[in-house]
Amino acid sequence: MPPLALIAVLLAAAGHATWNLAAKRAAGSRYFVLLYSLGSALLWAPVIIYLALTTRLVTGPLQWIALAATGILHLGYALALQAGYRTADLSVVYPIARGSGPLLSYVGAVLLLGERSTPLALAGLSLVVIGIVLVSGLFRAGQRIALSGVLWGATTGAFIAGYTVNDGWAVRALGLSPFVVDFAGNLVRIGVLAPVALLDRERVRHELRRYARPVAIVAALSSVSYLLVLFALRVAPVSRVAPTRELGTLIGAYLGVRVLNEAATAARLLGSACVVGGVICLTASG
Repeated sequence: MPPLALIAVLLAAAGHATWNLAAKRAAGSRYFVLLYSLGSALLWAPVIIYLALTTRLVTGPLQWIALAATGILHLGYALALQAGYRTADLSVVYPIARGSGPLLSYVGAVLLLGERSTPLALAGLSLVVIGIVLVSGLFRAGQRIALSGVLWGATTGAFIAGYTVNDGWAVRALGLSPFVVDFAGNLVRIGVLAPVALLDRERVRHELRRYARPVAIVAALSSVSYLLVLFALRVAPVSRVAPTRELGTLIGAYLGVRVLNEAATAARLLGSACVVGGVICLTASG
């Protein structure tokens, strides 16, 4: 993987884990996805206006298909993630989502995009998935994990795989701007969720006041983090970028210990080492 792509993915992983902590704290919000989508759209609107004035944003039907797909997949991802956070702990939903996502992304990139698989890349992917299972504590003796958290985490991971493969195709093969891809996702979420919110404006105003800080954090960091990922997808294969993003799991585990007072077990330390080793293998295989 090119060094700039690796740096972009590492920065994105840090941002992703940070905004997920904020999203977990707003798990009780009914309109959180809509509120942070509006914030992200407003943040990047000047960039989109500039691009629209200086370039042609969309040039063909395949690009429109890719943008529609990214909107639907990111909407499903956002709703599934918040549903998971309402029913289970961050340390359950986040690692499962991040562990299943790269596995499915890798398979999709090899089967659908024709990317090359190597023994070293497969070994690295396996280490990443094993590490995330250890960090999550899924099979720890005596550990009771809410089934709903596992199911929502896996559902979120499936959406992650879908939008990763689709968006990698959009920016790499179709030449779409990462800003346009991210903005399209925000517009679809707003278009789908806003009509219901307009009928419940009093609650929307209440939630905006109550969750203003998490909304601002997610609005900024979710878009910036994903724009970094889209940049990496322009210059590196999906099958390398997707698993490398899972370094965010290490940061998520650290935040769980330091901020949410979760236990720092030997399994989590071993899992962290597996993730790092897996990313090293993936980087070397590129």
